[in-house]
Order: sequence, then C-alpha cells, then structure tokens
Amino acid sequence: MRTTDTVTISLPPGMAKQIAKIQTQEHRTRSELLREAWRLYFASRYPAYAPTKAERAAIDKGRAEFERGEYVTLTELHNELAAARLQERTKRAKQPSRQGSASR
Repeated sequence: MRTTDTVTISLPPGMAKQIAKIQTQEHRTRSELLREAWRLYFASRYPAYAPTKAERAAIDKGRAEFERGEYVTLTELHNELAAARLQERTKRAKQPSRQGSASR
C-alpha cells in the first residue's frame, strides 16, 4: 500500500528556478520543499487555533516592532539577566552580616 500520492503541477519558469535555488541552498528535495510550503499555506489559511482580536492586535504590534528593529536578541537578554544577577549578588555581599556579632 502506498503512503503517498503523486501530484503533477505546472509552474512558471521563474518559480521553478526559485525552487531549484532554494533546494540547493537547503539540501532538500523538491517534494520536501513543496510539502512544507503547502503545510504552511494550510496552517495560515485554516489554523487549528484562531487568536482573539486582542491577541491578533498584539501579534501585529509585535511584528511591526520587529520590522522597525525594536527587539532584543536572545544573547542580549541573557547578558542583561546575567548582569542583573551579578548586581544583586554584589548588593547582597556588601550588606553587613547579621550573624556572628551577637554570639560573642
């Protein structure tokens, strides 16, 4: 029993060249590339979950900010968090110790 069906499609020459170029760059077969394209198409047209209006607005706002370059990379976030932890440890280390002086 076959686990796949064969489909024949016609493409404009420019699109076929573009597919071939991406195939080469990503080391994938044409079938893999087109299957992924169709999966993405169907997921965008028929999503399993439809966001609420507020969620959609937040997504659109985030995408617009990203396009304007208003974002923090993961490395920058890690660096900021590490600096904040170090600052907190330094702050605690400078505070006088509560133990030791009462026991003498």
